Amino acid sequence: MMRKLSIIALTFFLLTINAFGQKDPKAISILDKLSSKALAAPSVSMKFLLINVDQVQNSIDSLAGSVILSKNNYKLSLPDNIIWFNGETSWSYLPAEEEVTITKPDKKDNSFQSRPVSIFTMYKSGYKCRLIEEKPDAYVIDLYPEDLKNELIRVRLTIEKPSMNLRNFEYKRKDGTNVTIIITDYNLTQVPDPGIFIFAPEKYKGVEVIDMR
Repeated sequence: MMRKLSIIALTFFLLTINAFGQKDPKAISILDKLSSKALAAPSVSMKFLLINVDQVQNSIDSLAGSVILSKNNYKLSLPDNIIWFNGETSWSYLPAEEEVTITKPDKKDNSFQSRPVSIFTMYKSGYKCRLIEEKPDAYVIDLYPEDLKNELIRVRLTIEKPSMNLRNFEYKRKDGTNVTIIITDYNLTQVPDPGIFIFAPEKYKGVEVIDMR
């Protein structure tokens, strides 16, 4: 079950790069501010709680994780999987299996794995967006896929005001799964050491290395 949740957590970040769109001018203005602030920072560090509700199986599961993004680099830490990406090479480490898989994503690929910073820049196409509520302390924006074949029904972002920090992220899928990401810490001040985005074999001695490059 934990492995399943880890995959869902990673899927959350993969889906985010396409989860924005332009229709409501006020919503676009808010997303522009969220984007510009994040891109101007040395990094974006997030700790989060992921809650997965499966309406078909009538089950609720959760896990905690963290991610740090800096330009095209990132480190994603989940309970049973750690992924490093330095803009060129990706390392996926599974502690339970004591193995790390090395891959080299296509540079032309605009997915999260190749360009994670796209999470803050890809909202201008693919989705309609609407500011559905302005609370005293937050904006709530809904996004709807223009492609009706998309597996998502709706994406919802809660953006804190006046800080313009991302507070919550939620998506509703056609398969009856609702995933909510509650961001418990959102930090734009950390200046990361470049080594944080590279797998350090000296720290994981004895693991099996599977090189898929």
